[in-house]
Amino acid sequence: MDFAKFSLKNKLLIYVLTILSVAYGLIVYDKMGKLQDPEFTIKDALIITNYPGATAVEVEKEVSNRIEETIQTLPYVKRIITKNSAGQSFIIVRMKDKYKSKELLQIWDELRKKIAETYLPPRVGTPYIKDDFGDVYGIMLSIYGDEYTYEELKDYVDFLKKELILVDGVGKVDTFGEQQRAIIVEINKDKLARLGITKNQIIQELYLKNLIPNFGKVNIGTEFVRVKADGFNSIKELENIVIKGNSSKSQIFLKDIAKIKDTYEEPSSEILKYDGHNSIAIGISTIKGGNVVKMGKLINEKLEEFKSQKPLGIKIGTISNQANDVELAINSFIINLIEAIAIVIIVLLLFMGLRSGLIIGSVLLVTIIATFIFMSTLGVMLERVSLGALIIALGMLVDNAIVVVDGILVRINRGMDSKDASSEVVKQTAWPLLAATIVAILAFGSIGLSEDSTGEFTRSLFLVVMISLGLSWVTAMTLTPILAVQLLKPNKKKKNEEKIQKEEYNSILYKAYGAVLKFAINHRIIVIVISLIVFVSSLVSFKYVKQSFFPDSSRPQIIVDYFLPQGTNIKITNRYLDELNKEILKIKGVEHISTFIGKGSLRFLLTYDPERPNSAFGQMLIDVKDYKESDRIINDIETLSKAKYPDINVYGKKFILGPGEGGKVQAKIFGKDLNKLRKYEEEVYKIIDESPYSKGVRSDWRNRVKVLKPIISYEKANLNGITKDSIAEAILDTFQGRNVGIYRDGTELLPIILRSPESERGDIKNIENIQIFSNVAKKMIPLKQLITSYETVFEDDIVYKYNRKRAITIHSEPVAGKLANDLLFDIKGKIENINFEDGYYVQWHGQYKSSKDAQKPIIKSLPLFFIIMVLIIIGLFNSIKKTLVIWLAVPFALIGVVLGLLIMDLPFGFMSLLGFLSLSGMLIKNAIVLIDEITLENEANKIPLNNAIYNSGLSRLRAVSMAALTTALGMIPLVSDPFFASMAVVIIFGLIVATILTMILIPVFYAIFFNVERIN
Repeated sequence: MDFAKFSLKNKLLIYVLTILSVAYGLIVYDKMGKLQDPEFTIKDALIITNYPGATAVEVEKEVSNRIEETIQTLPYVKRIITKNSAGQSFIIVRMKDKYKSKELLQIWDELRKKIAETYLPPRVGTPYIKDDFGDVYGIMLSIYGDEYTYEELKDYVDFLKKELILVDGVGKVDTFGEQQRAIIVEINKDKLARLGITKNQIIQELYLKNLIPNFGKVNIGTEFVRVKADGFNSIKELENIVIKGNSSKSQIFLKDIAKIKDTYEEPSSEILKYDGHNSIAIGISTIKGGNVVKMGKLINEKLEEFKSQKPLGIKIGTISNQANDVELAINSFIINLIEAIAIVIIVLLLFMGLRSGLIIGSVLLVTIIATFIFMSTLGVMLERVSLGALIIALGMLVDNAIVVVDGILVRINRGMDSKDASSEVVKQTAWPLLAATIVAILAFGSIGLSEDSTGEFTRSLFLVVMISLGLSWVTAMTLTPILAVQLLKPNKKKKNEEKIQKEEYNSILYKAYGAVLKFAINHRIIVIVISLIVFVSSLVSFKYVKQSFFPDSSRPQIIVDYFLPQGTNIKITNRYLDELNKEILKIKGVEHISTFIGKGSLRFLLTYDPERPNSAFGQMLIDVKDYKESDRIINDIETLSKAKYPDINVYGKKFILGPGEGGKVQAKIFGKDLNKLRKYEEEVYKIIDESPYSKGVRSDWRNRVKVLKPIISYEKANLNGITKDSIAEAILDTFQGRNVGIYRDGTELLPIILRSPESERGDIKNIENIQIFSNVAKKMIPLKQLITSYETVFEDDIVYKYNRKRAITIHSEPVAGKLANDLLFDIKGKIENINFEDGYYVQWHGQYKSSKDAQKPIIKSLPLFFIIMVLIIIGLFNSIKKTLVIWLAVPFALIGVVLGLLIMDLPFGFMSLLGFLSLSGMLIKNAIVLIDEITLENEANKIPLNNAIYNSGLSRLRAVSMAALTTALGMIPLVSDPFFASMAVVIIFGLIVATILTMILIPVFYAIFFNVERIN
């Protein structure tokens, strides 16, 4: 089909479609969803099951094993990670990568049904399944005010929650740092003993008096009216419960033997501080596919609206504001995009002339704007990767238009009419350019097929490149000829072919290239040998290139994790971090500190992995003035913290740009026996800790904890009719407290907790004074009469399993200035040389495994795309030899890649790999253009093959060079972006070097394969 002829004939239609595309594209751009990072599905569900009183090993054997067996019956499961801790099973089940978010909803339902059918021992709680683990609270606010009580802060937080959930675009509102309100009943044991009242009597009365019985209905006139009575409605009603004493006539009020308080559970399970102030956080998530920037503005408007209702002295701090971050990031990328477009257009204007530059620049802008329409249709949002993809594709978007305009210019200069020139060029190049465009798209195809989280994270790169390159071919075939006819004026003076060529190729560049090309074809073996030597040298030099997975973020915020010895009371953790907080705020460059104690924050970034609940854990989220100062600030904080509290494990880190979890370097030790695992843990820990490249070394099993074991005389207990359960309940009631009922306060259901006063539960020595009622003796008996001695033992408080195998993981981070791969290289050999017994072994996880897992699906799908690309080229040229000529030149791109990474001192990571794959597509595209010209010169114009190769090299030098130059220079704005820097360098250096080699090696390989004669 003659696309140019059709377009020129229907010029009005093409113009109208162009104007509509631009107008609609701009409207769509304004309404598109905006995020800082791409969305990817977290395919995890958490299964939490309580087993009070059980050790970690008992939880493992009696609860987790049963649930794991059930989970394994599901065909969707990829992996199971189990954390068995004293009294609780915590299982993270991850589904296979191929399942999408819509399919997961059904899978979670099936998981729930299976778990519900699992038999668990008595006293094991009902498993709780949390499948919204991936919710991101892009806006997190801290509500604090030193003049206000917790209740007053909570009231204001509740008010904000109710209002903010109604804001357009808000999906969910949650909190962090809320305390569990409870009704505490503190029993005086001396009064109980004197009056002969047991705790069970009190528990029974609380239970019976608070039931909601069914009173039935009565006839009143014509109505059948329900009869109803409330449970407890006030603390006073609780206080006035009557308890029978040891005398049948004695009536004792509960308030006479107990102090009843409406307060909060102690200790708290989670605590939040904002710059040292007690605080409650509000997390706000956007609806799926929503515009977080727009939502953020509406949130700000709503908060401004409520300013007059905010109590004086209550302050709102910002923990994280993705709306601002996204707006800044997108604005920055738009600036980068505009810079890249400007660079490309300036290059075109300089090297192709004003009119040609305007044509190609106009087509480029139309292509980019129209791309937004299809991005929106396919659900691609504006985020880091999709906008970066536009910049990456930018240089390639002008390739097709450059080839068409260059061809038209050549023919016009030779005296051809612009319409005829346009028609001839488009007819000649349409299918080769389409094939080259498809090949360039397929080079990114393995990203599009990758199903894991990394592939999902970078998928918009493939989609945007596919859309934009496809549109670039369409506009090159339709809009470009129309503009060329309008702007490119025909040369009225006819010249002979030889004179035209002399004028065209008279510049220094053409003369130099012609001389080099002639030498290369005439001395082809020497050129191949030299090229191979340089190529092999680059392969050898590749070992000096640093290796990485995803780079650190430039986010002006750092994370500092604190692990106190396992078993530390959360009050102690809070006190330590409070003291450190005051000192850290004095460090230069620190602006704000949000401190999360007891567990990690709500997920405020998709790439943030919250720490599981642990009373010995604390995390500081620190805002810094300049992200470039992050390493220095982290070092200052670590030094300060270790000096003040040497027993704390502390390490700071920057956020990473991409999926990841846990330490960057992880050694996972597998085995069965707990003691042997601990022995190997010690050896591995020592090796990693002694490495000069490591910091923040920690074991996920933590230290063994102290356990007090009373040695019970069961003979005495049995004689007194006292069971082991009775003794356990007595100790529990005294020191921790027991949930004995529910108190209804409006819509709230508050636990009623029975416990001893602070004076009794604050000292372990009081354990012997605990009184237990004997049904045989009909009196209270001191616990010391039933316990012969006490034994202090140490046991594992945490036992992790990975895919049902016990495994201890040693996590570590590289020191500032070093990469995870540097640390891994230093320790890997030493650890693998440990003499592990049979059944005990180590695996490497962290960034090492994440990188391997991310590369696996890409490498797996590469053969498919390679075959398709080869078939396209074979189909285009109907020649195996020409296909081999093109593909043999591709590996030589590695020369520029290695050179660029070494010069710029950047690591080769996942994005670099994607850059190399895309670079291959770009080179093949350029090679197709050159081979097509050789074929045309030789077969259509009947020029001898040696001259056809020489002439084609000269005639395509401008088009190929311009395509490479615009692509390379257009990537410059991405060099300063941490996420795309290594990818940009790979493409810039690889493309420039490879284009030079392509313009020499393609003719040389062609000459070798087709036994071409020397050029005179």
